[in-house]
Amino acid sequence: MLPDPDALQGRDLLPDHDSLPDPDDLLSEPTPEVVDALGRLDGDLLVLGAGGKMGPTLSRMARRASDVAGRRRDVIAVSRFTSEDARERLESWGIRTIRCDLLDRAQVERLPRAPSVVFMAGRKFGSTGNEPLTWAMNTLVPANVCEVFRESRILAFSTGNVYGLSPVALGGSVEEDPFVASGDYAMSCVGRERVFEHYSNSFGIPTAIIRLNYACELRYGVLVDLGRRVWNEEPIDVSMGHFNVIWQGDASAMALRAIALAARPPFVLNLTGPEVLSVRAVSAELGRHFGKPVHFRRVEQPDAFLSNAEKALGLFGPPRVSAYELIRRVAEWIRSGGGDLGKPTHFEVRDGNF
Repeated sequence: MLPDPDALQGRDLLPDHDSLPDPDDLLSEPTPEVVDALGRLDGDLLVLGAGGKMGPTLSRMARRASDVAGRRRDVIAVSRFTSEDARERLESWGIRTIRCDLLDRAQVERLPRAPSVVFMAGRKFGSTGNEPLTWAMNTLVPANVCEVFRESRILAFSTGNVYGLSPVALGGSVEEDPFVASGDYAMSCVGRERVFEHYSNSFGIPTAIIRLNYACELRYGVLVDLGRRVWNEEPIDVSMGHFNVIWQGDASAMALRAIALAARPPFVLNLTGPEVLSVRAVSAELGRHFGKPVHFRRVEQPDAFLSNAEKALGLFGPPRVSAYELIRRVAEWIRSGGGDLGKPTHFEVRDGNF
């Protein structure tokens, strides 16, 4: 299933590859609605776990939106920063950085207090074989943060994996669906949500929980994984036959706007694009752009990790960049020799072992 391209004319919001700016510039461009939201937000913004794939985008968008709004605030990015380049890049954007191991309660205690906290820390890949660390990162770290920042409002990132596999015919899980988590990663993510829920109820912490599924940019994401395989003429496994996707710039914009929705008990929101995409159809479309044959293996199963984003779309409107446009731009990026982050999503994993 692909969206009808004829219905998407006039929504080409990404520039041509020849004039494409630095991807980080593109991803962090705030919408007028984000500028308005950050203009209304009081005080500093603390982003915990900001060194990951999406943290720099969200932090820089918050910085840029605050500047446009004329709002003086510190945007503070907190991470272990195993990459010095990542820390220096954030600093060059006017974002204050702090090194911190969030598992160490004493280090968390020393962090500056801020009225708004975005929680992006977590562990997924490498969980199999080191399950205790995954559980510690995904449950003990939230407890540390809630204990220390009980006077703040918290927006916490989670994942659509907490729902488990959903029948494709139903169009994706909704926020009210029960958890059917499979594997230590997804189960620990349920634990993370329950910890935030507990502290929100016990301490009255306004909290929003964002279940993201999946963010994509030109250098990372499900579309990049599929595009690289098609480009290299590698067979595509279609057993996980369907997926959701949202441009990372849109995901960051919607998440920043959702800070204002933090509530007691927590406000929960699925965050993804409106389309249910077919791995087979997307791969064929990528093959058409590349002029390459596409090879498939296995057979589509009737269920997948899918989320229904109607609630978010009703609040924030449609993404700026449609799935069809993102597919086209990922294809152009790969065909033109654009690099990637070297971090496969492993979206095809069905048993929850990452």
